Amino acid sequence: MNIISWNVNGIRANAKKGGFDWLLQQSPDFFCLQETKAHPEQLEEGIRNPNGYYSYFDHSKMRKGYSGVAIFAKTKADAVDYGFNTAKSEDLDKEGRFIALYYEDKALLGKKFVLITSYFPNGGSGPDRLDYKMRFYDEFLNYINKRKKEGYEVIFCGDVNTAHTEIDLARPKENSENTGFLPQEREWIDEVINNGFVDIFRQKNPNKIGAYTYWDMKTFARERNVGWRIDYFFITPGILEKVKKANIYNTILGSDHCPIGLEF
Repeated sequence: MNIISWNVNGIRANAKKGGFDWLLQQSPDFFCLQETKAHPEQLEEGIRNPNGYYSYFDHSKMRKGYSGVAIFAKTKADAVDYGFNTAKSEDLDKEGRFIALYYEDKALLGKKFVLITSYFPNGGSGPDRLDYKMRFYDEFLNYINKRKKEGYEVIFCGDVNTAHTEIDLARPKENSENTGFLPQEREWIDEVINNGFVDIFRQKNPNKIGAYTYWDMKTFARERNVGWRIDYFFITPGILEKVKKANIYNTILGSDHCPIGLEF
């Protein structure tokens, strides 16, 4: 089973650059997109409903051209959650940042599982937005912990908008007081790991440096590989032994992020 995750920085713009064709050429069992910046009705039919895939979209209810996530799946989900849908998450669910697909049949992975993609908020436009990001983090962790307790294996992927440790960005000292590398943001990833979820790329590549997934386009940072690893796959330990590869496709263009992959 193969999964690809990619912050496409606008699904329509990415498609014009050949990114969507590249995804279809890879023919993964699932591909999960973040920052789609589109409502489904704004998309061409070949993007909204590509042959061989079921399509799931969560878009911003606030405004068009903002945020948004999507999952394209070769196997139809048994159930779907769009957002957290809790008493505390009404404002968190409005921006189109979360989809969870449930698979009760064990044919795909040997166990029932939930596949989640999320475009986590950026905390960069002031203290209110950082608070919003941290509340989103808390709701997300509550959600995945509940699924784990219910007996599901959990796979979650997406743009977490935080580099975990100093090895995960090119210039940690210069960014120690910037959102995306703040202590409280990094501590949340610690908490995710302490709750039993595995950062599978880092588990497979514990000492690899220069492995980034995002680069600032304004400063031509990609050419110099001055980047950040802020896009992740996390999994529950029950499927760890099934993982064959965790990939960063850092030569694939079309966004300020590159795709990442997970193969079982």
